[in-house]
Amino acid sequence: MNPIQHILDTYPLIVLDGAMATELERKGCDLNDSLWSAKILMEEPELIKQVHTDYFAAGADCAITASYQSTFEGFAARGLSEAEARRLIELSVSIAAEARDEFWPLKENRLNRPKPIIAASVGPYGAYLADGSEYRGNYAIPEDELIEFHRPRMKTLIEAGADVLACETIPCLTEAKAIVRLLKEFPETYAWISFSAKDGLHISDGTPASDCASWLDEHRQIAALGINCTPLQHIPSLIEELKKNTSKPIIVYPNSGEQYDPETKTWNGAACAESYGASARTWHEKGARLIGGCCRTKPENIQEIAAWARSLKTT
Repeated sequence: MNPIQHILDTYPLIVLDGAMATELERKGCDLNDSLWSAKILMEEPELIKQVHTDYFAAGADCAITASYQSTFEGFAARGLSEAEARRLIELSVSIAAEARDEFWPLKENRLNRPKPIIAASVGPYGAYLADGSEYRGNYAIPEDELIEFHRPRMKTLIEAGADVLACETIPCLTEAKAIVRLLKEFPETYAWISFSAKDGLHISDGTPASDCASWLDEHRQIAALGINCTPLQHIPSLIEELKKNTSKPIIVYPNSGEQYDPETKTWNGAACAESYGASARTWHEKGARLIGGCCRTKPENIQEIAAWARSLKTT
């Protein structure tokens, strides 16, 4: 069963969560590290669970796990065994599911919304490199090697019981094609593919967003496609480009509007003047069916989306 379509058959919009790392930093974590939020999986998993709970309380219908930077290679570089790495990758799914299963039984938490799903984050090869190449996509490795890189983590996340895979911040169509080929090894699994974009028409490596949409449109296991981790001013035109070339649900969860510097691992510039919830309403009107936030967004931003999303007509 396609879990995204299952919700969209009844509800007009799936509200996603917002940033994980930003919230962990607000709770006092130091994430200036190549493992990023995966470091907290090792050290303080309870904090990750608390962030998931905060987003469910804000109105999120989907929790994206803290596995974006969790790879066997990344953990091995820290001296962790394969078994220890597997346990941490599985933990990213189980703590999100625990947070959901503790939140959902309360009657007041179930009003006018679907039971939230767990989307296991599959970050790009560039996230493991931790050099900012997930915003460039200039990998010098072929598709087959990308498949080998993604297989062990993807298999672990699927076996851990995630509802759907969130293949996110993908900077190039080559990596998306590798993921689609790999998914065929897991025929019951559905995924969304979400690209990072460099402007209102192109994903990070310069491929037209329209080409990405038309290529992915033909693949059954892709439950939604879209854009994340991108400045929000580019989102309206990107939605238009995607919508012209796919009948699949469109997903968008951009950044707050600030710019990331991979050298210093800091964010600079101002967030957008318009409220996040108001921007999100425009994206929905343009055709997005799954909307949330990426870097620097907070539970308050998700609450702004949920506030109008809950009043939309269900079928």
